[in-house]
Amino acid sequence: MGSAVITARAAATFEPVGRSVATARAFVRDTLQGWGYNDVVDDAVVLTSELVTNAVVHAGTAADVLCLRSGDGVRVEVADHYPEREVPLQSNGVDFGSPDRENGRGLLLCAALASRWGVEYSPTRKHVWFQLDLPDRPVGIRSAGPVLPTSLLPVTDQRVRVAVVQIDSTGAISAWNDDAAYVFGHTAEQVIGKQFTDFVAWPHTPGTNTGIADALQLSRWEGSYGIRGADGRTIAVYSSHLRVRDTDGEPSTVCLLVRDDERAVLQSPVRAPVSDTSADHRTADPFEVFIGSPAPDDLDGLLQRTVERARDMLDADAAFLLLATDDETELEVRATTGLPSARQRFARVPVEAGTGRYGSARMPAVHEDLTAVPGAVPLLTDTGMRSVVTVPLKVEGRLTGSLGVAAEAAGRYTNEEALRLQFAADRIALAVESARLGELERLRRGSLSFLVEASDLLAGTLDRDQTLALMAQMTVPTLATWCAVYTIADQSSEPYLSYVLHEDEDLIDGLKALLSKVAPPDPVPTPGARVWAAPSEAGHRAALSTSTRSLQHDAPLSMSTATRTILATAQAVGGETVVLPLVARNRVIGMLTLGKPSDDHFRQEILELAEDLSRRAALALDNARLYSERMAISQSLQRSLLPPGLPDVPNVEIEVIYRAAGEGNEVGGDFYDVFPISDGAYGFAIGDVCGTGPEAAAVTGLARHALRLLAREGFGGPAVLERLNAAILDEGARSRFLTLLYGELRPQEDGSALLKVVCAGHPLPLRLRQDGSVESAAEPQPLLGVIEDLDLYEEEVVLDPGDVLLCVTDGVTERREGTRMLGDDGLADVLSTCTGLTAGAVAARILRAVERFAAEPASDDMAILAMRVPEPPRA
Repeated sequence: MGSAVITARAAATFEPVGRSVATARAFVRDTLQGWGYNDVVDDAVVLTSELVTNAVVHAGTAADVLCLRSGDGVRVEVADHYPEREVPLQSNGVDFGSPDRENGRGLLLCAALASRWGVEYSPTRKHVWFQLDLPDRPVGIRSAGPVLPTSLLPVTDQRVRVAVVQIDSTGAISAWNDDAAYVFGHTAEQVIGKQFTDFVAWPHTPGTNTGIADALQLSRWEGSYGIRGADGRTIAVYSSHLRVRDTDGEPSTVCLLVRDDERAVLQSPVRAPVSDTSADHRTADPFEVFIGSPAPDDLDGLLQRTVERARDMLDADAAFLLLATDDETELEVRATTGLPSARQRFARVPVEAGTGRYGSARMPAVHEDLTAVPGAVPLLTDTGMRSVVTVPLKVEGRLTGSLGVAAEAAGRYTNEEALRLQFAADRIALAVESARLGELERLRRGSLSFLVEASDLLAGTLDRDQTLALMAQMTVPTLATWCAVYTIADQSSEPYLSYVLHEDEDLIDGLKALLSKVAPPDPVPTPGARVWAAPSEAGHRAALSTSTRSLQHDAPLSMSTATRTILATAQAVGGETVVLPLVARNRVIGMLTLGKPSDDHFRQEILELAEDLSRRAALALDNARLYSERMAISQSLQRSLLPPGLPDVPNVEIEVIYRAAGEGNEVGGDFYDVFPISDGAYGFAIGDVCGTGPEAAAVTGLARHALRLLAREGFGGPAVLERLNAAILDEGARSRFLTLLYGELRPQEDGSALLKVVCAGHPLPLRLRQDGSVESAAEPQPLLGVIEDLDLYEEEVVLDPGDVLLCVTDGVTERREGTRMLGDDGLADVLSTCTGLTAGAVAARILRAVERFAAEPASDDMAILAMRVPEPPRA
């Protein structure tokens, strides 16, 4: 961080897995909040998310995150372990390309959000760093602050220098005192007679559009700008302008200037409203009330103070201030005083309203009696206010808001009061707009951080129910008090209430019951939020009915729990409710419903953020639906490739264990079957198709069904396999070679079992005798699906009581741990320990041995078929 002193550091390393991105975000957020750097948390989280994603996802390496704190900001470094990876730079500068590119967006965000950033290489790694400076906080604000140690006080010269500059009506400098010469380096002889604007480096107060030329024409003005010194450096100053006139009546402006960090010397103190009602004082009121007081740090404080002083200035009973939406078609209530709670923040009214004296908030309006023009000021309906004056807040001719005061008596206001209020509104409009833009910028950055985390969460699941739960949990309580998600199965289906969530868990069941009695909102694909009044109306009816029954049957203090729940639920849905369509792939798949409690409203920025979230959530929900449908189809087809069950074979125990490799798979390239043939004979098979996917599944289905059909037609083992080989070769390019162990089993009267076996390229079956010896029960023969002419033969095996025949696929024998492999010998060793076990116990022990052989999950399918002839019961 250059020469800045590092006062704290925090470091963490994150593994190269997707979930590390969210973990890294949480680490940076917790660290910066612990340091008290809340002003830069959102930007730091967004940048960290992009850079860690580049490291763990795109580079595929671990990410080292280091947070460094200093007195003026924070630096975050994200390092991966691929120093040879290229940075998207060109010889003539940075070229990040299109914002839609998958790479380079992290550096693009660094360039947009960070104060400084860079990429550094070392012999072992590469790291990208960015620095976020803390916003400058003016020294000497209106509100009192704690006592600061001497070391933290602002540094000045031997004494505070106050430059006094006088500018005539033409803008030329007519006076320049010694302090001005000391601060800026220009002597009086060098500047007198020259235009003051020639020495102004940046003529606007940051965050505003008022230029110096405009400020010099105002009666009074305070603000910051820059003056170019004699050495070429720009000196930030805080200035107070006062316009005066000399004895000849010529106007001029006196400017008092100090260095910006000494602004407390000039910044106007809080002034109480003037109570004197004489004409001279009434004319000066707007200056005293609005211009003499700088804006507080937060927009809400500024707006609330404005309405209170506007009410006092005109001796009103109520006042209100509304801010315009971006399209200037509606006004949002942002501050009121003297009005009931139903007129509180974020309620919206149209700009064009009624047919009163003026029908638009763009013009000043005086209503002497609202009862004569009902609806002229919708905000004051049913409030008892009779007379009102409203004036617009405009910046550069654009409507930014509306300020109004009202009284309970009629005829209280005239055009004179409208002019006074308009004069005050013109002076405060710029400060309000500046604070509003600052708030919007903070909201935008917070929204960006919110959407990054929301997208990460939604992309992490393909489960429909979990996606619904995430949608609701992300909106409650961040965006709304309660949320309901309706889903639509297809175009002919009605919307179905799928998920309900409230920030108070005790109200979820009551809210769900209430919404189930209300007709769902219409699935309109029009983007944006629309108001839905049905829940609040249903809640009002339920509360009214419940209250009436309670008064008839219960004492007020002994209200039942059910009654209290109904009333609480009605209160929960009594505010504004909006519906946002969930549109994915040009089809409405549901609706996201957000609600507020009684007398509460959504602000426009929250609705815009909810609209962005609904688009992401709709796509995630539709992806989950498509995945579920395809998974259901896949699993249904997979289950058709396995036998429905195992037959009961007299005097023979049979057990099968099947494990398909891969997530969500029920069937792989391996298959098995045991089925009755005729006359007490049973067929059994275990096989392995080369490859995976639909082509391998097709060969699996062909093999299993052909075996049953041919065996029941009376063909012997060699003939069955030769015809199956021909059928596989007929598939042409879609064919796959197949290893297959096929046999016929006949239980004998003496308690033994006779087996006729053909082993076509498959791992050989193993026979376990009662004495623990293990031997192969067949000879290897050619596999199927490779050559046309096969010369196969069958071998007979007799299983005596207590003997076991074990048949497996190569997923068992080829189980690996590094360079070691279980193999045929390892399998035989495990089988030799199974003497006396049932067929089920033998299969389970084999599976357990295979799973314990290696720590990693199996990468190949496994099928285990165990057949055992039980010993006769002892007397």
